[in-house]
Amino acid sequence: MTQNPQNSPTPARTVLVIGGTGKTGRRVAERLAARGHSTRIGSRSAPVPFDWNEPATWPAALAGVDAAYITYYPDLAFPGAVESVGALSRLAAELGVQRLVLLSGRGEEAAEAGERAVQDAGTQWTIVRCAWFNQNFSESFFLDPVLSGELALPTGDAVEPFVDADDIADVATAALTEDGHHGQVYELTGPRLLSYADVAAELSKATGREIRFNAVTVEEYREVLARAGLPGEFADLFTMILDGRNAHLSDGVRRALGREPRDFSDFAREAAATGVWNT
Repeated sequence: MTQNPQNSPTPARTVLVIGGTGKTGRRVAERLAARGHSTRIGSRSAPVPFDWNEPATWPAALAGVDAAYITYYPDLAFPGAVESVGALSRLAAELGVQRLVLLSGRGEEAAEAGERAVQDAGTQWTIVRCAWFNQNFSESFFLDPVLSGELALPTGDAVEPFVDADDIADVATAALTEDGHHGQVYELTGPRLLSYADVAAELSKATGREIRFNAVTVEEYREVLARAGLPGEFADLFTMILDGRNAHLSDGVRRALGREPRDFSDFAREAAATGVWNT
């Protein structure tokens, strides 16, 4: 990882990684371990369990922790998220946690309330606002559509500056372990804007087979989500986030790490080489 030369590493820490088996949390945990930090995975199945829906599990998960990476599932903009994140952040401060790094959304007013809850908790803090992840197409809810050869989404011709989960993890790890990131709000994007039709073309090129984009209505997509067992609120996120408010690039990766973000085409080529999209 390229580090910002003005930020120096701190001594080994004990870090709670909430959502440590997810797309960004898993990567953050790997990076922390590689740097010699003690990592505690925050999940229901962990040796010290953590469950957002069971506040009684929070004190043990936070005990003896120096820093925490906070991700909220399914999304920080969902009902109840702000209250839970605020309560956890205040508890962390009471228990002596020195630093909180929050994974947030970009352009989500509801998520900004969650950010304020972390900022007001009384610890050092860093906010990591992210565009949509590249890895949504290889590890998450867009994987099956890619395998089927059709991205049927309620996005129209909206564009998004997709960001790579490895870039997010690099920024979060730096904020958790280095000085110089307290009080920073990093907006992370990739280096260019892509429509979902552009994404389909990139994936077609990387996989060597045709992957189409098909624009559907929000209600049609809500039915798709229901069949997949996913919350219908994801459809509402599409209409809110992809209304043009995020159709611009940000310099968060460069500010945090001193390098440029990874391009979607590089992600697609490397992901295709793993065989994840083989049918």
